[in-house]
Amino acid sequence: MRNCFILTLLILFGSGLSAYAQTSIGFRGGYTSSSATYRLTLGSFPRTVTGVEAQTYSLVIEQFFEKGAGAQIEFQLMTTGFSGTDTVNIGNETRFDYLKIPILSNFYLGNSGRFHIKLGPHIGYMLNVRDISRESESELVIPTYGQPGDEVDRRMYGLTGGVGVSKLFGRNTIQGEVRFSYEFGRPEAQNRIFDLQFTQLEFSLAYLFMVIK
Repeated sequence: MRNCFILTLLILFGSGLSAYAQTSIGFRGGYTSSSATYRLTLGSFPRTVTGVEAQTYSLVIEQFFEKGAGAQIEFQLMTTGFSGTDTVNIGNETRFDYLKIPILSNFYLGNSGRFHIKLGPHIGYMLNVRDISRESESELVIPTYGQPGDEVDRRMYGLTGGVGVSKLFGRNTIQGEVRFSYEFGRPEAQNRIFDLQFTQLEFSLAYLFMVIK
């Protein structure tokens, strides 16, 4: 993880000598909707269950290198998980709270009003896990993760991409964005099931203030 931070600093500030270099700091807030897919054993049929919906908040540092290109790093609080509404997991709900750190390359089109595309990896760490409700049990259900004796893999890593629009008002920027994230990590650490993976869909607004011009 230390190497990732070093690489991020090089990406964000190594090109800061450009005549166009600008740095903005701000906050992003919005709404996330998760979905979950699991397989009980290697080769078994993948099962999809309903995810959870929650609010998300981020501290954003954005570096604008050249006209039309930049990068950013975020420190994001987000919740993912599953809420079983299928015939197997019905009544079972578990939520995972993460500190997520997206490291994104940004591409812009336009001037004061801009369209943007953002893409890059994310890493993170699980802060907490909660079994909200537990009503059904069988060999086919997703196991618990928030009970005494449960062990979880707290690492998060995957890919994040987004599209959106932004409006500049002097040193101020307002951004609206839609993001999709695919998670390669999984919380299962006891080999009770073969795989449990999540995706997230985010809708957000951000406010940024240019601190270096």
